[in-house]
Amino acid sequence: MPRYSEERKQMILSKLLPPLSMSVAQVARDEGIGLQTLYNWRDKAKQQGRPVPGNKSTPDHWSAEAKLATVIETASLNEAELSEYCREKGLYIDQIKLWKTDSLRGFISSREQELEAKRQRQADQQEIKDLKRELREKEKALAETAAILVLRKKLNALWENDNEEG
Repeated sequence: MPRYSEERKQMILSKLLPPLSMSVAQVARDEGIGLQTLYNWRDKAKQQGRPVPGNKSTPDHWSAEAKLATVIETASLNEAELSEYCREKGLYIDQIKLWKTDSLRGFISSREQELEAKRQRQADQQEIKDLKRELREKEKALAETAAILVLRKKLNALWENDNEEG
């Protein structure tokens, strides 16, 4: 069994990423490496946090790293080049634009994120308070209704006893 240097492994794994985006089977054939070996390298790279494609077949299920790499790679392309790129990779231009928007949304400053989280917490707390108040009111109404029913039963029983005696 041949040993491969880390540099060689990285070079081979890079073929799985854009712009080549080759399949694992194709890279295994081209490099003469066993499929399982390549899958193991890919999984190990994933565990180390490196961006490598997963076993998701559709682009919508790609990892965030793979999507970002695609956005970066296509950032400088004009419309014609982008269209050609998308045809080669089996993507749609709208997917890449959506990924770009999602990426930019991720760059919101942490202060803005904290403020949004605080507003959400306050809204949640207010909703919880309102729901608790509503629950208390309903419990009181239910207890009152139960008391009325019990009293009505006792009153009916008392009248029946009076009618039998009289």
